[in-house]
Amino acid sequence: MEVAEIRCMIPEDWQQVKAIYESGIATGVATFEKSSPNWENWDKSHLPFGRFVMTFNNEIVGWTALSPVSNRCIYGGVAEVSVYVSDKYRGRGIGKKLLNDLITDSEKNGIWTLQAGIFTENIASVKLHQSVGFRLIGFREKIGKLDGKWKDNLIFEKRSKIVGQD
Repeated sequence: MEVAEIRCMIPEDWQQVKAIYESGIATGVATFEKSSPNWENWDKSHLPFGRFVMTFNNEIVGWTALSPVSNRCIYGGVAEVSVYVSDKYRGRGIGKKLLNDLITDSEKNGIWTLQAGIFTENIASVKLHQSVGFRLIGFREKIGKLDGKWKDNLIFEKRSKIVGQD
Protein backbone atom coordinates (compact mmCIF):
# COMPACT_ATOMS: atom_id res chain seq x y z
CA MET A 1 0.00 0.00 0.00
CA GLU A 2 1.34 3.43 -0.98
CA VAL A 3 1.63 6.02 1.77
CA ALA A 4 1.41 9.57 0.44
CA GLU A 5 2.43 12.60 2.45
CA ILE A 6 2.96 16.31 1.83
CA ARG A 7 5.52 17.84 4.15
CA CYS A 8 7.92 20.76 4.35
CA MET A 9 11.08 20.40 2.29
CA ILE A 10 14.30 19.95 4.25
CA PRO A 11 17.90 20.29 3.02
CA GLU A 12 18.30 16.51 3.01
CA ASP A 13 15.61 16.34 0.29
CA TRP A 14 17.76 18.30 -2.14
CA GLN A 15 19.15 15.41 -4.20
CA GLN A 16 15.67 14.05 -4.96
CA VAL A 17 14.24 17.54 -5.52
CA LYS A 18 17.15 18.37 -7.80
CA ALA A 19 16.61 15.18 -9.83
CA ILE A 20 12.95 16.10 -10.42
CA TYR A 21 13.99 19.65 -11.36
CA GLU A 22 16.57 18.30 -13.81
CA SER A 23 13.95 16.07 -15.44
CA GLY A 24 11.82 19.20 -15.86
CA ILE A 25 14.76 21.05 -17.39
CA ALA A 26 15.24 18.17 -19.84
CA THR A 27 11.68 18.59 -21.19
CA GLY A 28 12.56 22.00 -22.64
CA VAL A 29 9.14 23.36 -21.63
CA ALA A 30 9.52 23.95 -17.89
CA THR A 31 12.24 26.59 -17.44
CA PHE A 32 14.90 28.63 -19.18
CA GLU A 33 17.49 27.12 -16.83
CA LYS A 34 19.92 24.64 -18.35
CA SER A 35 21.19 23.11 -15.10
CA SER A 36 20.24 23.03 -11.47
CA PRO A 37 22.12 25.00 -8.82
CA ASN A 38 23.65 23.59 -5.68
CA TRP A 39 21.53 23.58 -2.52
CA GLU A 40 23.06 26.75 -1.08
CA ASN A 41 22.29 28.85 -4.17
CA TRP A 42 18.82 27.37 -4.56
CA ASP A 43 18.08 27.98 -0.88
CA LYS A 44 19.17 31.65 -1.10
CA SER A 45 16.98 32.33 -4.13
CA HIS A 46 13.74 30.93 -2.66
CA LEU A 47 11.52 32.08 0.16
CA PRO A 48 11.75 30.04 3.39
CA PHE A 49 8.06 29.07 3.28
CA GLY A 50 5.99 27.36 0.59
CA ARG A 51 8.62 24.66 0.17
CA PHE A 52 6.76 21.39 0.07
CA VAL A 53 7.47 17.88 -1.13
CA MET A 54 5.05 15.06 -1.74
CA THR A 55 6.33 11.60 -0.99
CA PHE A 56 5.06 8.14 -1.83
CA ASN A 57 6.66 5.55 0.44
CA ASN A 58 9.52 7.96 1.26
CA GLU A 59 10.26 8.75 -2.41
CA ILE A 60 9.84 12.42 -3.32
CA VAL A 61 7.52 12.62 -6.32
CA GLY A 62 6.92 16.37 -6.52
CA TRP A 63 7.79 19.70 -4.95
CA THR A 64 6.88 23.38 -4.78
CA ALA A 65 8.70 26.56 -3.84
CA LEU A 66 8.32 30.33 -4.02
CA SER A 67 10.74 32.96 -5.27
CA PRO A 68 10.49 36.68 -4.61
CA VAL A 69 9.64 38.64 -7.77
CA SER A 70 11.71 41.62 -6.64
CA ASN A 71 13.99 42.77 -3.86
CA ARG A 72 11.98 45.99 -3.54
CA CYS A 73 9.90 45.97 -0.35
CA ILE A 74 6.75 47.06 -2.18
CA TYR A 75 6.67 43.62 -3.82
CA GLY A 76 7.13 41.74 -0.56
CA GLY A 77 3.70 40.13 -0.92
CA VAL A 78 4.24 38.91 -4.47
CA ALA A 79 5.96 35.61 -5.23
CA GLU A 80 6.64 33.39 -8.22
CA VAL A 81 5.54 29.77 -8.07
CA SER A 82 7.61 26.72 -8.95
CA VAL A 83 5.95 23.32 -9.08
CA TYR A 84 7.56 20.16 -10.43
CA VAL A 85 6.34 16.57 -10.51
CA SER A 86 8.43 13.49 -11.28
CA ASP A 87 7.85 12.28 -14.82
CA LYS A 88 6.85 8.87 -13.41
CA TYR A 89 4.00 10.45 -11.41
CA ARG A 90 2.56 13.14 -13.69
CA GLY A 91 -1.19 13.17 -14.27
CA ARG A 92 -2.11 11.90 -10.80
CA GLY A 93 -3.17 15.19 -9.19
CA ILE A 94 0.11 15.61 -7.28
CA GLY A 95 0.79 19.09 -8.64
CA LYS A 96 -2.71 20.26 -7.68
CA LYS A 97 -2.37 18.98 -4.12
CA LEU A 98 1.05 20.60 -3.76
CA LEU A 99 -0.14 23.92 -5.21
CA ASN A 100 -3.15 24.01 -2.90
CA ASP A 101 -0.88 23.59 0.13
CA LEU A 102 1.50 26.22 -1.25
CA ILE A 103 -1.37 28.70 -1.74
CA THR A 104 -2.55 28.22 1.85
CA ASP A 105 0.97 28.56 3.22
CA SER A 106 1.70 31.64 1.11
CA GLU A 107 -1.35 33.40 2.54
CA LYS A 108 -0.33 32.49 6.09
CA ASN A 109 2.96 34.25 5.30
CA GLY A 110 1.48 37.47 3.90
CA ILE A 111 1.63 36.76 0.17
CA TRP A 112 -1.20 38.51 -1.67
CA THR A 113 -0.27 37.64 -5.25
CA LEU A 114 1.21 34.49 -6.75
CA GLN A 115 2.60 34.57 -10.28
CA ALA A 116 3.59 31.86 -12.73
CA GLY A 117 5.39 32.26 -16.03
CA ILE A 118 4.62 29.28 -18.26
CA PHE A 119 5.88 28.43 -21.74
CA THR A 120 2.97 28.47 -24.19
CA GLU A 121 3.52 24.83 -25.15
CA ASN A 122 3.38 23.60 -21.53
CA ILE A 123 -0.34 22.85 -21.66
CA ALA A 124 -0.26 20.58 -18.59
CA SER A 125 1.15 23.40 -16.45
CA VAL A 126 -1.39 25.89 -17.84
CA LYS A 127 -4.26 23.53 -16.95
CA LEU A 128 -2.77 22.81 -13.52
CA HIS A 129 -2.52 26.49 -12.60
CA GLN A 130 -6.01 27.24 -13.92
CA SER A 131 -7.40 24.33 -11.86
CA VAL A 132 -6.33 26.06 -8.62
CA GLY A 133 -7.59 29.51 -9.56
CA PHE A 134 -4.76 31.18 -11.49
CA ARG A 135 -5.92 33.44 -14.32
CA LEU A 136 -4.12 34.42 -17.49
CA ILE A 137 -3.02 38.07 -17.27
CA GLY A 138 -0.46 38.37 -20.03
CA PHE A 139 1.59 37.09 -22.91
CA ARG A 140 5.27 37.81 -23.44
CA GLU A 141 6.38 37.20 -27.00
CA LYS A 142 9.95 36.01 -27.53
CA ILE A 143 10.85 36.78 -23.91
CA GLY A 144 14.02 34.70 -24.03
CA LYS A 145 15.94 32.09 -25.96
CA LEU A 146 16.34 28.46 -25.01
CA ASP A 147 18.77 26.41 -27.08
CA GLY A 148 18.88 29.23 -29.63
CA LYS A 149 15.09 29.36 -30.12
CA TRP A 150 12.83 32.18 -28.96
CA LYS A 151 10.25 31.17 -26.37
CA ASP A 152 6.91 32.82 -25.61
CA ASN A 153 5.66 32.97 -22.05
CA LEU A 154 2.17 33.15 -20.54
CA ILE A 155 1.80 35.03 -17.26
CA PHE A 156 -0.68 33.68 -14.74
CA GLU A 157 -1.67 35.22 -11.43
CA LYS A 158 -3.62 34.21 -8.36
CA ARG A 159 -4.69 37.04 -6.11
CA SER A 160 -5.48 36.14 -2.49
CA LYS A 161 -9.01 36.71 -1.26
CA ILE A 162 -7.62 36.78 2.30
CA VAL A 163 -4.37 38.76 2.23
CA GLY A 164 -4.13 42.33 0.95
CA GLN A 165 -7.82 43.11 1.05
CA ASP A 166 -7.61 46.20 3.27
